[in-house]
Amino acid sequence: MHHRLGKQIEIIETDVHCPTFSSLMSFFTFYCTTSPFSIIALFLFKLIDSMTAEHKFRVWMRSLIVLFIALFFYIILADQHAPITTEGRVQGYVVQVAPEVSGKVTQVQIHNNQHVQQGDVLFSIDARKYRIALEQAKLSLQSALEKEATLYSQREAALANIARAQATYDNAHREYLRLQKLSTQQVISRSSLDNAFAQNQVANANLKAEQQSLNVIEAQLGQGEGQSTAVRVAQNGIEKAQLDLANTQVLAPSDGVVTNLQLEVGSMANANQPLLTFIPTGSLWVTGDFREKSVAKVDDRYHAMVAFDAYPGQVFDFSLSSRDYGVAAAQQKPNGSLTSVEINNRWVRDAQRTRVNLATDDAMPAALFVGSRATIVLYPPEETFWRWMATWQIKLASLFHYVY
Repeated sequence: MHHRLGKQIEIIETDVHCPTFSSLMSFFTFYCTTSPFSIIALFLFKLIDSMTAEHKFRVWMRSLIVLFIALFFYIILADQHAPITTEGRVQGYVVQVAPEVSGKVTQVQIHNNQHVQQGDVLFSIDARKYRIALEQAKLSLQSALEKEATLYSQREAALANIARAQATYDNAHREYLRLQKLSTQQVISRSSLDNAFAQNQVANANLKAEQQSLNVIEAQLGQGEGQSTAVRVAQNGIEKAQLDLANTQVLAPSDGVVTNLQLEVGSMANANQPLLTFIPTGSLWVTGDFREKSVAKVDDRYHAMVAFDAYPGQVFDFSLSSRDYGVAAAQQKPNGSLTSVEINNRWVRDAQRTRVNLATDDAMPAALFVGSRATIVLYPPEETFWRWMATWQIKLASLFHYVY
């Protein structure tokens, strides 16, 4: 029997020459010749070969029952100690690049799926009206400076007016005091004293008016030269115009890749409306969706082995970064409505899955992209048996990636 089986394997190996089949056969041959179960398997084959047909049938049936029971309990235990999932994905931050100004696109400096460095120009917007706006802002600043110079001249004139009004008031006040003294001696008439008092009040009012005019001018001038309100408004206008002009060139926010490029020269760009999809190259990580009971006991001790669909036959080591503490199905939004009760007629409902995030200090393989699929197994590294079983499972899954 073993001779026939070996002959059939030899015939298949000579007739089929493909990398996938060769890898599977190499794994099968390696496993059969190195596994401790190979001795037991050979012994059973010899024992069964010497039996009658009826005994063979009974042995096979009992073996299948035992195998089924062992497999059943193994699946239950493995789901607790070395959980595996095929719902693994490569995740990454996706940046929607939008211009900060509006205008017609005049240049597109990149092509689809191009790697760019931080600060590289992605595309340009027509800058003519923004140059005009900058020139207008500079003219506004010049006008504000001229107005400020006028205010300084007005300030000097106001100071002179105050000095004149002060002298007039001092003279009128002294005259009023003199006539008031003479009035007590009844040397002058009452009307003369009233006229002197009125002139004193008018001079005082003129002095205060001139001082108020000076206060208004100094308020407009601000704390010093170039600090007038008009000048500062004009300077802010220049900074805004310079920023708008600089924003006509849209730059890469970091090192990354521009993908799904559909922008062309002549397109109309609106401020804050995304035009490009940008993926930072250093932002990739791996996530796996496990049944919640499978990762209930998973902690920082656990490690992960990942088999990417893009790299069949290869296994990569990862560490656990974090575990999400919520799913979208349970997210509540206040809407003023009553509770929506979910109705499920199934006796056994689907298990809830939770997301586990994986990290690695090594660079991610070059062929991976956001959305790449993977098979993931978690295991406690200090438990030898489950580490060995996890390694066996993930290697087998990695070889199956040659097929699907």
